[in-house]
Amino acid sequence: MWDFEEGEVLAFDKPLRWTSFDLVAKVRWNLCRVLGRKKLKVGHTGTLDPLATGVVIICTGKKTKLIDKLQYDVKEYIATLQLGATTPSYDLEKEVDATYPTAHITRELIDQTIPLFLGEQWQVPPVFSAVQINGKRAYEFARKGEEVELKPKLLKIDEIEVLNFDQEQMQLTIRVVCSKGTYIRALARDIGQRLNSGAHLIALRRTRVGNTRVEDCYTIENFLEKLNSDYVQIQ
Repeated sequence: MWDFEEGEVLAFDKPLRWTSFDLVAKVRWNLCRVLGRKKLKVGHTGTLDPLATGVVIICTGKKTKLIDKLQYDVKEYIATLQLGATTPSYDLEKEVDATYPTAHITRELIDQTIPLFLGEQWQVPPVFSAVQINGKRAYEFARKGEEVELKPKLLKIDEIEVLNFDQEQMQLTIRVVCSKGTYIRALARDIGQRLNSGAHLIALRRTRVGNTRVEDCYTIENFLEKLNSDYVQIQ
């Protein structure tokens, strides 16, 4: 039986277009409802963009003390890139702002380029991100059209491989295993530049955090079903 006040570590498959905060708020509200409490500590161990799906770890009660430690778990992603075009957000949040030649991009060039991203990398985060600048999030400046300069951060890519390259559609699907703080949107931008073209992210799924795989996660629907069932039986 769950003990949410003493603390639980729960793994969810975040739905598309939900923010990580949306998921936390939904879980917190329902836990407070079944527990008959006004407040309960609930937090997540790593933000996942609204346009991404997959693993988000949520801690409750006293287990929220584990959040700082769990944030450092390695993460695995499956990402699909559209080559030959860029957007200001490096994904589908914003419209395409520039297009680039792609006739020179072949599977051979892809296979030569992708391994260059293995190991430690300096990466400039996206301006449309939650990186803090003078107490504000970078996206707050970006959405107002204000220019911001973000400093590159050192990260590590442990594994990166090509899963599929559709040369007709110029779409590239990769698997990435990486450290905390890696922006896959920024990786898409950098891959596009290395290919002497442009790129942006059109699909992203986080398939693993630490030892937790997406197939082992709750959906919000089956979590609420189990939660309601368990607490109805108790009452």
